[in-house]
Amino acid sequence: MGRMLVSLIQMNVEAGCPEKNRSTALKLIERAAETNPDVIIMPEMWNTGYSFDSLKSICDRNGDPTLPMVKGLARETGINIIAGSVADMRDDRVYNTSYIVGRKGEVISQYSKIHLFGLMEEDRFLSPGEELGLFRLDDISCGILICYDLRFPELMRSLALKGARVVFVPAQWPFPRQEHWVTLLRARAIENQLYVVAANRVGRSGRDSFFGRSMVVDPWGEVIAQAGDKECIVNVKIDLGLVDDVRNRIPVFSDRREDLY
Repeated sequence: MGRMLVSLIQMNVEAGCPEKNRSTALKLIERAAETNPDVIIMPEMWNTGYSFDSLKSICDRNGDPTLPMVKGLARETGINIIAGSVADMRDDRVYNTSYIVGRKGEVISQYSKIHLFGLMEEDRFLSPGEELGLFRLDDISCGILICYDLRFPELMRSLALKGARVVFVPAQWPFPRQEHWVTLLRARAIENQLYVVAANRVGRSGRDSFFGRSMVVDPWGEVIAQAGDKECIVNVKIDLGLVDDVRNRIPVFSDRREDLY
């Protein structure tokens, strides 16, 4: 299956400042592109942050202006970009949506967060998505989920059963739940025998602070790359042949008892 060089952008997000956030994202994507990765991934809700009081006035409209920026960058660099997720209004509803853009600037797929996090009042201001996030990058079957989705093992298993070999996770995962972040990422990788590529944010927003620790976990559950708690870019090459190797060694998919559960 070859190899994939992934570049994770871990950035600070200024709540309610989409222009500033786009400027930051632009610089970081351009920096990440210097290493010529196969794919760049960004964190969750990086355009607006959780500025819910003003969300409807500052969010994107049908992907604009964030999507044209990302499409242009993908086209110019020839790099796949998973644009984290952005607050995006469609049909008078605001969604937490990730756009997956291909090397030629085309929109390959989009995914809106299915599970909305009540503790951060997402369910009051956002509408949930209704479809799984499955797509192909360079003919590699991939999946995506967003932050709180990680706590639902059925969702990741559904992606794995439908062929995903790499699952991307943009997030705004705050203190004090940093051990949940690490444990859940490793558990989802182990039980589904795939790569998990997770980009978290850093900085503060209101009462919440964010610890970063963006990471890549391999199908054995080993953390093969991990960021600290500052804005940065993490580059790591993943060996997709390891997915088949692990699944052949421990055949959990064929050993499932579908007659019982």
